[in-house]
Amino acid sequence: MKASHVAAVVIGGLTIAALAWLFTSREQAPGAALAHQVNVTVPPLSERAAAGALVFERACTACHGANAAGGPGGPPLVHKIYEPSHHADGAFVLAVRNGVRQHHWGFGSMPPVADVSPAEIASIISYVRTLQRANGIR
Repeated sequence: MKASHVAAVVIGGLTIAALAWLFTSREQAPGAALAHQVNVTVPPLSERAAAGALVFERACTACHGANAAGGPGGPPLVHKIYEPSHHADGAFVLAVRNGVRQHHWGFGSMPPVADVSPAEIASIISYVRTLQRANGIR
C-alpha cells in the first residue's frame, strides 16, 4: 500500500474518532434538558405517594432525575417502557434490591440501591405509578 494511502486511512480514522468523541463527550449546558428527559406533570399525591417522593428524592433522583423524568445517569421512569404491564411492581422491587442489567437504555447496568427498606420501596412504587397515571401511562 502506498504511503499516501496509509496516511489517508490514518487521517480518516483519526477524524472519525475525533468526531465520535466530540459528539459523545459534550457537556450538557446548565439547565438544558437531556435528550431522554420527559416532561412530567405532578398531580396531588396521596400520603403514601408523598412519602415515596421523599424517598425517591434521596435514593433515586441522582440518576433518574426529579419526578422520575430522567437524569444524567438513568432513564425516565415516567415512560411507556415502565408501564405496569411491561414492568410490574416486582420489577421495581428487584431493581432496587438487586440492581438490574442494562436492557432498554444505554446508561449501563443499575446497581442495587442500599439503605432502602421494603416499606420505602413500596412508597417509591406508589409515587412512580401515581406520576405515570397522571401522565397517561397505565
